[in-house]
Amino acid sequence: MHKRAGNNAPPSKRPLSCSRERRQQIWTLLPTLILLLTGCASQQIPKAIREAPTKPISVPQVQREPDGFLGRQVRWGGSIIAVRNRERSTEIEILSRPLSARGEPQGKKSGEGRFIALVAGFADPAEYPEKRLVTLTGRLQRLQTRDIGAYPYPYPVVAVEQAYLWPEPPPPRMPYYYPDPWYYPWYRPWHPWYW
Repeated sequence: MHKRAGNNAPPSKRPLSCSRERRQQIWTLLPTLILLLTGCASQQIPKAIREAPTKPISVPQVQREPDGFLGRQVRWGGSIIAVRNRERSTEIEILSRPLSARGEPQGKKSGEGRFIALVAGFADPAEYPEKRLVTLTGRLQRLQTRDIGAYPYPYPVVAVEQAYLWPEPPPPRMPYYYPDPWYYPWYRPWHPWYW
């Protein structure tokens, strides 16, 4: 005589069950949770930084023909080279780099030229360390020539309206060819070569 498998079956063999109401609650809350998480992530980056201008202007374009672009709105970003505090403003020298779709400078791509971001008031150099990535929006004020070594270099100067300092990337993980020494079996106490 065969026994019917039901509630008398051992716990490991009982079928997993989820009530219809519980499943409906999960499916109702899931889109809300996804929207909430994506909304929080996108709110950290200002809208002016995230959205690309309709007619983007590059640093080399301004260096070649400054008169055609002065007073125009730009969205530029790159790696910080130096920070210089003046009496009423701060100059941040930046090596321009191509921006991603969300406005983040692509640090591994080659630079497109240097520019100066002019920030009103005091900006602490400790908050803008060298090589840190930053994106800003503002208006082109002028083209200013300064020397890099003995070379006279034309710097576009941008009056900053909004700036976003990108978080530092996490430290690089250990490469796969340097595994944990305990990975090898002879480092285990039970292996005959351990002793």
